[in-house]
Amino acid sequence: MLTLRVDPARGESSERRIGTDEEKLVIGRSSDCDLILDDRYLSRRHARILRRGEAWLVEDLGSRNGTLLNGRRIEEPSPLTRHDIVQLSASVLTVLDIDGAEPNRSASSSSTRNGTILRPISDLVASSEFEAAPGATAGELRRYASRLRLLNEVHAALSRPIELQDLLELILDRAFEQLQPEEGSVFLKAPDGSLRRVASKTTIDTDSVHLFSATLEREVVDKGLAALVLDTATDERFGDADSIMSSGVRSLVAAPFADPDGCMGMIALNSRLHRRQFGEDDLELLASLASVAALRIRNLALAEEAATRKKLEEEIHLARQIQIALLPRQLPEIPGFEVLGRNRPSHTVSGDFFEIIERRDGREYILLLADVSGKGVAAALLTASFEALAAGPIEDGLTPPEVCRRVSAALHKRTPPAKYATAWMGALETETGRLSWSNAGQMPPLIVRASGDVERLEASGVPIGLLPDAEYAGRETTLDPGDTLIAYTDGLTEAEGPAGEEFGLERLVEICRQARGRGLMTLADALERDLDLFTNGSALSDDRTLLLAFRSQE
Repeated sequence: MLTLRVDPARGESSERRIGTDEEKLVIGRSSDCDLILDDRYLSRRHARILRRGEAWLVEDLGSRNGTLLNGRRIEEPSPLTRHDIVQLSASVLTVLDIDGAEPNRSASSSSTRNGTILRPISDLVASSEFEAAPGATAGELRRYASRLRLLNEVHAALSRPIELQDLLELILDRAFEQLQPEEGSVFLKAPDGSLRRVASKTTIDTDSVHLFSATLEREVVDKGLAALVLDTATDERFGDADSIMSSGVRSLVAAPFADPDGCMGMIALNSRLHRRQFGEDDLELLASLASVAALRIRNLALAEEAATRKKLEEEIHLARQIQIALLPRQLPEIPGFEVLGRNRPSHTVSGDFFEIIERRDGREYILLLADVSGKGVAAALLTASFEALAAGPIEDGLTPPEVCRRVSAALHKRTPPAKYATAWMGALETETGRLSWSNAGQMPPLIVRASGDVERLEASGVPIGLLPDAEYAGRETTLDPGDTLIAYTDGLTEAEGPAGEEFGLERLVEICRQARGRGLMTLADALERDLDLFTNGSALSDDRTLLLAFRSQE
């Protein structure tokens, strides 16, 4: 018993059984055939299925368009097995069952459904050797030699420098020469994972179909399968692909650009059945072509990524040079005071900033420490913007709360809500040691008195740029002889040890107390040494910046 599913070019699908008492089934469009199919491209007596001994065979009866078995044109009676597909022009016969027959030889590694063959690209590449069969005809030998020449040309092209677009167009050109489709497209994955057409070719004078369907993407790109669609009309998976069905496209072949690191895209070819129907040998050739191309596509992508990374590193280096230029190369000498500033970025560039600016002919100095949100290049750009916005109000002689208010309004107008800066600003009078200050959400600076007592300069307003009309209160204190001002960013106190605990304010205070009166360089070195020991030398998770001022003993 042989059971077939019949998918005619026109009409509904049906099943046909041939019993042991029947020896043959003649198929065609003539009324005297055993199986009559309404297909104008079919010959009157196109093919027959016959039984010889225990085997069932399919035989072409000299038809004009030929008979294909699993995509290969048959020249003599060929045995049938379960899951085989017989293509008769636009009609398809699928062998559902043969009593006592073994499953199709490729069933373990391929999927066949409704005239569609799906095979893993690795299996196809491993099995496609393109060997000329013994006794091959002159035409078969020419075809064999032509396909070998194609692969050699592609390999040769890969050995030379070539741009990605040129490579893709080369692949399409060679595929058209050998497989003669009506249209072909190359799709590559974009950075967001979507599939985009990057090259196409057509021989059609009318509007190009630009074949694409979610079904094809799913099978080929997501699963890494090469696909041979003998007839889209017989596969319900393409029933919703209106662009395909309305165009008349019926035969498709597609292969993924895949390597061990994943799939990068696919090449897809299509044709109408009266012009060209693809077979399994076409699938194998396209799979080999795609596999060779995938290696170079990956290499070109890696080279492009390396070039992009190099350019980014150069830009980051330039950003760091600009940022270093913003930081004071040398702090001013303040009569009766010692000052020191240090900045250690967690990345190549930093989001922290400090500055000391002379005002009123040296009778007053502005001490400024800021920490902008974020890290890296974006933070560095925001730092530069903050410095530029603050420069004018400071030079105009505005008080710390007035400077904070003006800079906050300007920064809020120029940046998105997530971008802001915490800052501490103090105006130090050199003769009296009086310090007028405002704290815009910054870590509270410390004043370690000569006695060892500690005063914290707490926040007096919200971070700068957070609100459009923020107000900042002014505060005053005095630096007496022997007192030390320690302004710092949170990268210091929030530095984490191996167990995840923070360095914390208490450790900072204790180190400052122990180092008081021994010079700011000694204090800064002691802080860095203890931080490195605490974090076990691990990379910085945040920028660290210090701004220190010590009033000398009178």
